[in-house]
Amino acid sequence: MHAEQLLALPTWRAFDVDDSGRVLAGGDASGSVQLVELAPDGTATPLTAFDGPCRGRYLPGERRVVVEHDRDGDERLQLSLLDLGSGELTPLVDDPEHVNLLLTVLPGRVVYMTNRADGVGFDLVIHGVEAGAEEAVLTGCGPIGEVAADAEGRRLLVTVPGEAASTDRLLAVDTMPETEGERVHVLAEGARFLRPQFVGDRVVVSTDSGRDRIGVALLGESWLAAEDDADLLGLLTPDGGTLLVVRSAEGVDTIRLHDAATGEPWATVALPVDGVVTRTPPVFSPSGRYAALSFTAPDTPGDVVLLDLASGRASPLTRTVAAWDGPPFVHPVDVRVPTSDGEQVPCAVYRPATPDGSAVIVLHGGPESQAVRSFDPAVQLLVAAGHTVLVPNVRGSTGFGKRWYAADDRERRLDVLLDLAALHDALPGLGCDPARAALWGRSYGGYLVLLGLAFQPKRWAAGVDIAGMSSLVTFLEHTAPHRRAYRAREYGDDPALLAAASPLTRVGEIRAPLLVVHGQNDPRVPVSEARQVADATGAELLVFPDEGHGPEKRANKIIAYSRGMELLSRL
Repeated sequence: MHAEQLLALPTWRAFDVDDSGRVLAGGDASGSVQLVELAPDGTATPLTAFDGPCRGRYLPGERRVVVEHDRDGDERLQLSLLDLGSGELTPLVDDPEHVNLLLTVLPGRVVYMTNRADGVGFDLVIHGVEAGAEEAVLTGCGPIGEVAADAEGRRLLVTVPGEAASTDRLLAVDTMPETEGERVHVLAEGARFLRPQFVGDRVVVSTDSGRDRIGVALLGESWLAAEDDADLLGLLTPDGGTLLVVRSAEGVDTIRLHDAATGEPWATVALPVDGVVTRTPPVFSPSGRYAALSFTAPDTPGDVVLLDLASGRASPLTRTVAAWDGPPFVHPVDVRVPTSDGEQVPCAVYRPATPDGSAVIVLHGGPESQAVRSFDPAVQLLVAAGHTVLVPNVRGSTGFGKRWYAADDRERRLDVLLDLAALHDALPGLGCDPARAALWGRSYGGYLVLLGLAFQPKRWAAGVDIAGMSSLVTFLEHTAPHRRAYRAREYGDDPALLAAASPLTRVGEIRAPLLVVHGQNDPRVPVSEARQVADATGAELLVFPDEGHGPEKRANKIIAYSRGMELLSRL
């Protein structure tokens, strides 16, 4: 299997759906994610042709789309308005020096956040589409997570970062206050708050407040759905009649439909295979008749599924692997790997049909993220080449409770090395030669690649670092100003601790062959992180001038993955 062959498979995701069942989707047949409208019968109409990826939302009740796009991955997002009748694209928020990120859409209004005031803090802005009038209803906060409006569009629920890592503050913002000073109210803080929604004057939200796992709650009143061994995400239809609950456990999502009034489940939605729908959360049509799902699984690069909430029937609108004639894709088995300090690392193991004894540990980014049962072209390429692939959720990962995702915060950063050591120790039991083990990771996963090579040089035979941090000190110094304080919640601000947990501090210990891949325009992890580790080690450095925190474009992915595969072929 070659990277060109695998990456030629298109992927799809759902951004919005209207009351006729038309889905505003993202498809990457062109090489980057562009907007495409999918009819209920699956007919596709291309809408955009930007150089880089974009996303969008329908304006409610209109045949117009708000499009969010940037330039070469710089993440200084801009907003344009696309008329689906004429095809005309006009600027809506044109401010290329700042980040302008689309949050939600209301009839005739667009809600977005911008850091144009000082380049650091974000303002929550409501933009009138016709007159162009703007009002900042919340100013100077950290990156805004989610926004939801009440039925009249007078009040907004907003999440902003809390003081501790992986916590939020849930705010209620009155867009039309009767008196000055009563606009913003803190509803809750100190936990995670996901997908908040108004139900009259009450609030439904998914949260881990007072729990290790995320459940669905009526804020301040009761739990609507909660389990001790799974995270539950609750999504209320716009008409308030149905609560769609996504249960996530061991990296697999299942969907139940509940009566919102009684809380009783009335249907289970059948998905094609074990996979996930939460990489891009489900979206509802304005009336609540339809939900559009972005579905992916180890053998499904990404499909759009239309859910009819009247019947509970799910219909795929795309079939990404219909034309695949290569070797079958591999599904993993779950294992728990014990560590020397008594923990258990959740890990998915992908076994090749003909193993050659080598092993590759593929490490996800974040760290507040999770490796789930999704399609990963790097994993499938590695397995097809004969490598046994381990995809762990090391400490710091979400999806296994708040205790686990907080287990690497600040002064405990290097405890993750216990997980890497345990994974290496487990290789003989999986039929692998520990002398032929490599690390592969992107973003925070790239940092872990460098950490393993520098701190455990005798364990790892090679590494592929994609957009990783080589020094937590220089990373926090040079990352985009609006990200600095937000990331310091996770990594801390003690220079000594940051230096102690930096691969660059022990870069002289790195002996293994190393490939370093980065985007020139990366605002999250500056390209200087790649250059300084490559300079210090003599590693092969691959920098893409038209990428940010990527690579995202197909042509660049092909180059990067092919180079990585070539390096690991020497194991």
